[in-house]
Amino acid sequence: MNFNRFCRRLAGMVSMSLVLSGCVQLGFVAANVPAYFGDYSRMTDIPYGADPQQRLDVYKPDHALPGAPVVVFWHGGRWSFGDKSDYRFVAAALCELGYVAVLPNYRHYPQVKMPGFMQDAAQAAAWVSDHAADYGVDPTRLYFMGHSAGAQMAALLALDQRFLASVGKSDMPVAGVIGLSGPYDFLPFTEEDTRDMFGPPELYPLSQPINFVRAGAPPMLLLHGEADETVWPKNSRNLAAALTGKGVVVTLRIFPKLKHADTVAAMSAPARGRAPVVSEIRQFVSGGAAMAGSR
Repeated sequence: MNFNRFCRRLAGMVSMSLVLSGCVQLGFVAANVPAYFGDYSRMTDIPYGADPQQRLDVYKPDHALPGAPVVVFWHGGRWSFGDKSDYRFVAAALCELGYVAVLPNYRHYPQVKMPGFMQDAAQAAAWVSDHAADYGVDPTRLYFMGHSAGAQMAALLALDQRFLASVGKSDMPVAGVIGLSGPYDFLPFTEEDTRDMFGPPELYPLSQPINFVRAGAPPMLLLHGEADETVWPKNSRNLAAALTGKGVVVTLRIFPKLKHADTVAAMSAPARGRAPVVSEIRQFVSGGAAMAGSR
């Protein structure tokens, strides 16, 4: 996953003139500036584990209704970089919809290999389940969401039941999964670091969400760009087909001309016109996916 390409694309789509030091700051600051003015409260760096990376931020709409949905969003970054604070614009968009948003950090490679970051994902989800009442959310309306590597984590957490069982949450209700440009069926590994982070080779299949598709899995909304050359759109197509074959409700949207970063960038206020990502999420969470079925 090419982060420089991601950054250039995100910065190019937001039309702000900012003098900043470096591409990363330009892309994320431009996307996040409007988010600072949202009608929500933000609680930051709440620990869900002992490691400094095991921290999460909670965003709650100022006028959240009792029993609101809660969406846990894991950032992308090739399992090796990124920070929750870069994606404030995602949380702001979710709060606009009336949802409580939780953005966890997690340990990165090479500090940990698979399943280390998945263990963090499970711990963060367990924390959300345990603290749902503190934020007025309905624990049965819990959604997992992610972009890129974060989408792989969200899907795998929902499909491979061992991770939630490992934190005593095998019965946790997961209302749905929202995947943006995610790798779900991405073997073979062609780069040395991915071979290492998911290895040894006999363990490679355990990293693939498609290998854990099962009847009774949560509904999924899979959004991808047709022009994505970082994570090929066949990942979403293949996962959608496998889930549909098991009777799982899936909404698949492949957006023409969109690249890898576009699906998440379209959640920022300056780039909403790029793709109807926010409206697709609204329809999915409100039950539109269940009514429409696989598309």
